[in-house]
Amino acid sequence: MIEHILLDVSRLVWRAWDGKLPTGIDRTCIAYAAHYRGRSQAVVQSGGLTRVLSSHASEKLYDIVLAQGAEDARSRLMSLILPGLMGGRESSLAGRLYLNAGHTGLDKPGHSDWLARSGVRPIYFVHDLIPITHPEYCRAGEPEKHVRRVIALLRNGTGLIGNSRDTLNELAAFARLHQSLHMPPAVVAPLGVAPPPVAAGAVRTPHTAKPYFVMLGTIEGRKNHLLMLTLWAELARRLGPACPQLVIIGQRGWECEQAVDMLERCAAIRGHVIELSRCDDATLGAYMRGARALLFPSFVEGYGLPLVEALAVGTPVIASDLGVFRELAGDIPDYVSPIDGLGWSRAIEDYARPDSALRAAQLGRLSGWAPPTWEAHFSKVDQWLAQLSETLRSAPVPNG
Repeated sequence: MIEHILLDVSRLVWRAWDGKLPTGIDRTCIAYAAHYRGRSQAVVQSGGLTRVLSSHASEKLYDIVLAQGAEDARSRLMSLILPGLMGGRESSLAGRLYLNAGHTGLDKPGHSDWLARSGVRPIYFVHDLIPITHPEYCRAGEPEKHVRRVIALLRNGTGLIGNSRDTLNELAAFARLHQSLHMPPAVVAPLGVAPPPVAAGAVRTPHTAKPYFVMLGTIEGRKNHLLMLTLWAELARRLGPACPQLVIIGQRGWECEQAVDMLERCAAIRGHVIELSRCDDATLGAYMRGARALLFPSFVEGYGLPLVEALAVGTPVIASDLGVFRELAGDIPDYVSPIDGLGWSRAIEDYARPDSALRAAQLGRLSGWAPPTWEAHFSKVDQWLAQLSETLRSAPVPNG
C-alpha cells in the first residue's frame, strides 16, 4: 500500500471556505481525501504560496473538508490554516509523491516554481479537456486557463490518472499538437459510485402523483437544459394534465440565461417542472430511484457520474450518444443525439407510459450490470502508484 503521499486538498479547502456544494470534481477530491487520510500530509495552495501541513494538522484538516456543508467550516479553517499553515522544509520533500486530484493551481507560475524547489514527484488526476475542446460552453478566460493547466501537467507530471480512456485519448491528441509535450505514464481508473442513502423518514417526491424524469447537474449550456425545457413546454401544451414531470436537480451556473428565462417565465411548464437548487443525498436518492429515467442530453462530458449513479440504483438512462458514456455503460442506455428534439420527445413519451417497451428493454439490459466502485478505483491506483514508485527509485530526483 502506498504511503506518505502529499495530497493537495486546496480545492476542497477553499470551496468549504465559501460554503459551496460539491461538484463532480469535488466528489473525486473528497474520495481521495477519505482514502489517503492517515497516510498522507495535506498540501494547501493560497495566494501563490504552497504549504505542507504536519501529519497532525492534516488530520484536523481532513476532518473539516470531509464534513461537507458544515456551518462552522470557515471558522475551523481559519483557526487551523491562517495561524499555522506550516510543514517541513521543502528540501525534505524531494522525491515524495505529490497528488493533485482537482486541477488546482496548475495554471499558476508559482505551482511549477514550488515543484522545482521541492523536488516532489507530481501525479495529476485529469478530469476533462472540455474548456479546450468545447470553449463555447465555458466562462470567458477559462479555455486559456485550461490550456495552461494541461501544458503544466504534461510538462511536470511524473504520472497521470484519467477517469476514462476517452479523457486520456483527448489529452494525447492535445500533446500531439504540441511537439514539445509528451504523455507521462498514465492509468485509467473509472470513478466509483456509492448508492445514495435511503432516507430515514419520508421524503416528498412527485413519484406518488404521476411519472417524472430527472436531470442532474449544474444548469449550464453544455448540459442542454434548454432543449429539455422547450420539449416540456411542447409536451405540456399537447398533453395537459397528462404531461409527465421533469425534476431538475442542480445549481444555476453560467451561460444559461435562456434556460433560466424558461424556468422563470414560461407559463406552459408551471406545475410540470420542479427545480431543486439544493438537494441532500437522501432526497436525491429518493428522486433518482422513483424516476422513469435520468435524462442526460449533454453536448460533451468528461465522465458522467449521474449516468453511473442512476444505473447503480436501477434507474434507466436516456443519454446523448457520447463516447465516454458508451465506455462507461456500453449499450445499456438509450442514446439520442443532443440535437434530435423529436427523438428525445418520442423517448420521453414512451418511457412515461407504465407499459413502456423501451424502458422494459433497458431494464433487461441493465440486469447483472455492476457499477464501478471506489474500492476498485483505489486498488488500481494504489497498485499503479506502487509500481511507479519502484521505477522512480532508480531515476534521478528532480533538482531543487
